[in-house]
Amino acid sequence: MNRKMVRYIIGSVVLLEALFLLLPALTALIYREKCLWAFLATSLICIVCGWLMRGRKKPENTTIFSMEGYTSVALCWIVMSFFGALALYLSGSFPNPVDALFEIISGFTTTGSTVMADVESAPRAVLMWRSFSHWIGGMGILVFVLAVLPSTGASSMYLMKAESPGPSVGKLVPKVRGSAKLLYLIYMFLTVVEMICLLVSGCPLFNSINLSFATAGTGGFGVLNSSAADYNAVTQWILTVFMILFGVNFNVYFLFYMKKFKDGLRSEELRTYLGIIGVSVLVIVVNIYHIYQNVGATLRHAAFQVASIITTTGFTTADFDQWPELSRTILVLLMFIGACAGSTGGGIKVMRVKIMAKTVLKELDFIIHPRNVRKIRFEGKTVEHEVLRSINVFLITYIVIFVASLLIISLDNFDGITNFTAVAATINNIGPGLNGVGATQNFAAFSNLSKLVFCFDMLAGRLEIFPMLIPAVYLAKKRAR
Repeated sequence: MNRKMVRYIIGSVVLLEALFLLLPALTALIYREKCLWAFLATSLICIVCGWLMRGRKKPENTTIFSMEGYTSVALCWIVMSFFGALALYLSGSFPNPVDALFEIISGFTTTGSTVMADVESAPRAVLMWRSFSHWIGGMGILVFVLAVLPSTGASSMYLMKAESPGPSVGKLVPKVRGSAKLLYLIYMFLTVVEMICLLVSGCPLFNSINLSFATAGTGGFGVLNSSAADYNAVTQWILTVFMILFGVNFNVYFLFYMKKFKDGLRSEELRTYLGIIGVSVLVIVVNIYHIYQNVGATLRHAAFQVASIITTTGFTTADFDQWPELSRTILVLLMFIGACAGSTGGGIKVMRVKIMAKTVLKELDFIIHPRNVRKIRFEGKTVEHEVLRSINVFLITYIVIFVASLLIISLDNFDGITNFTAVAATINNIGPGLNGVGATQNFAAFSNLSKLVFCFDMLAGRLEIFPMLIPAVYLAKKRAR
């Protein structure tokens, strides 16, 4: 393993985090908050540690392969979370260091689960850091590194593959650095447009900035205790639209950028994604109409919650835990489906679900017609065996981690629905679940052990599981030798 290059990459990320910490520090300065020193001190610590890890010059051997890529990504997210949690802990808002770690991992992984019961009483700098962590983690910190730092060559594709959500990652343009830059340009453009729309709708500036960061990263940290319930209808509709937009595969936006509108709109994954949203909203509207007795309000709440859950954002405008069982069940199913591959959303991903459904149909057809040769096609292309194998392995590993996590947190003795949806909410990077972790609840009641399990689940869910497992398997094999 090229350890020098791994250290160089981690050091680069830590130095960038020092820069990112200046935004909450500026917020604290503007609002004259005492926690200013916490963010400045953490930023200084990041500069020192990042410089020590990175060194004065780039390693001569910059080649990285799959192992280095996965290891770098996993360690970068862990180290980044440690320093991000340090800032929250020093701010005094999180006396328990495990709570601080849980909160910032929830932020960076765009999960949105929280241990804070009263966010409105927290310093604005802390709220800004929480929301900004969504934006940082949404597109991926390593993608940002590839966009702004000198390229590590063709092998840098391993970094993008290890961090980007979805079963397959390709370059939008010939160079990886160019792809990373283009992704971030699209990401920043959509974020700014949403910010402007929210301001026009009457949302205050501070709230608009935080909501835009949280929506772009499909995270869901809010600045109000009511999440998004206290905003006006126009603001809620704007959030609904942008949650859906950030749940779309960014390759579609690249096609739009290249003026290939027909190709973008013909995307099978996009049509399936929008179809699932449409059907879910329709069913929930019919199921909850008796609660609101108004078509407009019913449609707004249904569309908002469906968009929030399937994109794994986690904002709420209503306590959906009080909705009828059919609506609650649909939302739980959407937790697992998730957004599109190549988006900032979490979950299993629409692409995987669609390919798995086609695999089942293929096997059924094979049973009926054994001599027929039928290939699975997606987006007009034949799905290679390697992709099917990786999806199957992903699903098996996902189930194993889910069950193991469920067993461990059951030691806290909460009810089954709370435990099940808590694991679902964290491993799928959603935020709220049902019952004890519902829309009006939080994760504070869980033990430190359970919170650490949730931390692993959030990281595994955001990084598509394998980056969190491969380094551990490598070390285990090395010790066995």
